[in-house]
Amino acid sequence: MHAQNPTCRWALGQKQATGRSSGVVLKMEMEMERLLLCFWFVFCVLLGRSDGREMGVERHGGEDGGRERDVAPKLFVFGDSYADTGNIAKMFSPAWKPPYGVTFPKKPSGRFSDGRVLPDYVASFLGIPSPVPYKYRKQGKKLFPYGMNFAVGGTGVFDTGNFQRNLSVQIDNFHDHLAVLASPLRRSTALVSVNGNDYLYLKNNGGGWEELRAYIPKVIAQLKVDLGRIHGLGVAKVGVTNLHPIGCTPLLASLALYRACNETANGAVVYHNGLLAEAVAELNADAVGGAAEPFVLVDLFSAFNSSLTREMNRSAEALKPCCEGTGGGFRCGSTDENGAPEYRVCDDPGSKFYWDMVHPTQAAWSAVVANLGASLRRLLP
Repeated sequence: MHAQNPTCRWALGQKQATGRSSGVVLKMEMEMERLLLCFWFVFCVLLGRSDGREMGVERHGGEDGGRERDVAPKLFVFGDSYADTGNIAKMFSPAWKPPYGVTFPKKPSGRFSDGRVLPDYVASFLGIPSPVPYKYRKQGKKLFPYGMNFAVGGTGVFDTGNFQRNLSVQIDNFHDHLAVLASPLRRSTALVSVNGNDYLYLKNNGGGWEELRAYIPKVIAQLKVDLGRIHGLGVAKVGVTNLHPIGCTPLLASLALYRACNETANGAVVYHNGLLAEAVAELNADAVGGAAEPFVLVDLFSAFNSSLTREMNRSAEALKPCCEGTGGGFRCGSTDENGAPEYRVCDDPGSKFYWDMVHPTQAAWSAVVANLGASLRRLLP
């Protein structure tokens, strides 16, 4: 998510683009897109070569011989900055600026972390390279044999006011993509990860606790419709993450000098997660044909809690981010008019759970995925 949100929008914020680019700028942007696409292929090769031990997960799937080549596993990703691997526009996001990507792939890649994020680990678990972002769809269907990532930072179930594709629009994009997808979906998995931008948008527009309690069921109801729609389009397994403990993000923990989580925010998370669990159970009860339980609740909340508890027992600064702005209004990736950094970065991102004010480090994602256990295995198509 890239907007300022419990999962990414709070920490990052974004500027609206105004006016139209000149012909020179447009030509430069087109050339940059070509270079980024070439970079993406190298990235996927490197990621595909990472074995399960390096990625922190056991690998499944992979090549099953010639008879299975036409039904290779596919992963389709929907959501916000916790799932975005490069769809966010460069003009909007610090995820395309240093120091993002400093751990992997050693340069910014549009990921909101120092390295790999959740979809990269799920793809590795399935035994496939991470699916390429939707923004590269025009390069041809042969470039996307393992699915596609539609997630974009800053988005939500509904519109969140930052001009990003909400979840319904992402599914529309997926529906359109199916027309050019040559291979079947019977070994496909969807990962849906929306992490609170809807609630931040409500808060930023004057909503209080009572408004939030009334709004959460509406978000869950629409999310339930969206999950059913993805499955209805032919995806065999549809996984949806519940909310992580948003009150422990540095943005909120900073109110207690990074010494404690904000339990009011985490109380709202528990309410959301309870309703989501009920919705997933209802979807499975109503499912007809195919997998016995095609809908999977991916329990990020418990996985985060397990990892954070260990970190907080180990360090008094467990909730402090690796990368943070050096002054009021500055954030990770900010620079002054001369390009000088207005942020500081810790010596070892691998020793920290949070990368910036909202997003985990690669090391944290590795630990979280290792804690997912059964819910990750249930994603296998």
